[in-house]
Amino acid sequence: MKNTNLKKLVLSAMFAAIAVCLSTFSIPVGASKCFPVQHMVNVLAAVFLGPWYGVGIAFVTSLIRNILGTGSLMAFPGSMVGALACGLMYKYTNKLIPTYVAEIVGTGIFGGLLAFPVAYLIMGRSDAAVFTYILPFLVSTAGGTIIAAVIITVLEKSRVITHLKEMIA
Repeated sequence: MKNTNLKKLVLSAMFAAIAVCLSTFSIPVGASKCFPVQHMVNVLAAVFLGPWYGVGIAFVTSLIRNILGTGSLMAFPGSMVGALACGLMYKYTNKLIPTYVAEIVGTGIFGGLLAFPVAYLIMGRSDAAVFTYILPFLVSTAGGTIIAAVIITVLEKSRVITHLKEMIA
């Protein structure tokens, strides 16, 4: 029991470290930038660790990025809602496609909507509208979800994913 928890904690720390270290990586998409790493980590955490570890990783990553000055308060609703949505979807369906969709909808739609009160009430952004953050969040989460889907597909085809899951369990 303790060994399993330690393995999950170590993997969680690795995922958070990856998300923090690669958070400066972005892909220009039209007028916005796609920061896909957090969303990739959300999906990988959902598949390997479950929803609560995923939410914890998203929170720790957002907190560290804010402390370092490389993130904004928008990271909290965006990453945590997506992590919870895809983690719960994978936990209850054990299917990847619905998990990918849950990350995109959770972060893009619900995280984007929850970003508005954060921007308006906490950050004092009176110019923000309710739907302001949905499109940028959708672009970012779609990119990260695609990267995670490619990684998971490679791990499945090479049959490594089963071995990794057994090591963690």
